[in-house]
Amino acid sequence: MNTRARELAALADALAAVLPLKEPADVALRDFFRAHRQLGQHERAFVADGVFAVLRRRRSLIAHAATSAPRALAIAAASRELGLSLRELDDALAPDERAWARELKARKPDLPPAEAVDLPDWLWDALGKAIPAERDALARAWLAPAPLDLRVNPLKTSRDAARVALAAEGIDASPTPYSPLGLRVASKPSLQRHRLFLEGAIEVQDEGSQLLCFLVAPKRSEMIVDFCAGAGGKTLLLGALMRSQGRLYAFDVSARRLANLKPRLARSGLSNVHPVRIADERDNHVKRLAGKIDRVLVDAPCSGFGTLRRNPDLKWRQSESAIRELAAKQARLLAAAAGLVKPGGRLVYATCSVLPDENEAIVEAFLAVHPEFALGDAAAELARAGIALDTGRILRLYPHRHGCDGFFAAVLERSR
Repeated sequence: MNTRARELAALADALAAVLPLKEPADVALRDFFRAHRQLGQHERAFVADGVFAVLRRRRSLIAHAATSAPRALAIAAASRELGLSLRELDDALAPDERAWARELKARKPDLPPAEAVDLPDWLWDALGKAIPAERDALARAWLAPAPLDLRVNPLKTSRDAARVALAAEGIDASPTPYSPLGLRVASKPSLQRHRLFLEGAIEVQDEGSQLLCFLVAPKRSEMIVDFCAGAGGKTLLLGALMRSQGRLYAFDVSARRLANLKPRLARSGLSNVHPVRIADERDNHVKRLAGKIDRVLVDAPCSGFGTLRRNPDLKWRQSESAIRELAAKQARLLAAAAGLVKPGGRLVYATCSVLPDENEAIVEAFLAVHPEFALGDAAAELARAGIALDTGRILRLYPHRHGCDGFFAAVLERSR
């Protein structure tokens, strides 16, 4: 079996493992590679690119191929999405597959709008209500892979110094348009063993995620809570903005995610971060801090639709009923986090979703029953940090407009 045939066979096998969508695609693909250790570096790269190409274009590829069989989708993706010519594929295909591939190349079916941009009908309809004039532009932006965004640690280096160090090793990184600490890398270099990464001078973090921390605007002497810290990307930036002073609690319900924070924390040089596993939003750790916290960030669990360039499987794994369940959870988390904020303090509610049911609706319902909080001005807060980005009183980020992942954030100020 020649190299191309091995790659195509491996891609078909990987698709058979991933496409049932019983778990996140990156987890399923990781497990596939562990079970197929004989695959070389180039074969793994081909398989990963092919799997994510199919996940991005799954609906239109199935429509073009008129089948959902993994082998057929592997051939279709190699031809239509990975840029391989029929000549390059020829030796990897059986005679009947060659004829089918030539026929496939010539097909130009007239697809309905949602199918043409590879969204489920319900999500296409939801976007029509959320962002009608730019629905198609947003959907098409989701079809492209996301760039690699880095964030420098201001306690260890400057953006210019990090950029020069990366350039010396052939890595072209340009300043992100909004975050003063961000760098955008066009290629996908492996940075896990890079000196800057090992020293804690750089972290991988989308620019939109960075901007949320500038809305929190923590000060050195304050007590801060990152209420849904996860693996801690925003925690690390909040701690750096505090110059490793004050006290920063990183709450999460997952011990595994907090364990992943520990090596990042060690690299960062921060000494003001206190990871705390909580059972839920009613945990005693939360109750003990009621009314004592200066600023709280709630980056709530959500559909993740703002990250579809990175996680295209989400559009096939989420559902309308799942959004309703998430919205109920988001409302509970926001209410619980609000109890931590002292008078004069700040609460930032954020998601990486673009759907109003997870965003504006949650904030509006919260404000209706919490008169002690008022909506602040996100654009003004960013301006105070020297960031020229005005999306109104609420921060709304979209990949087709801003180049980063999709995010929503509302600044809520407590008056009493």
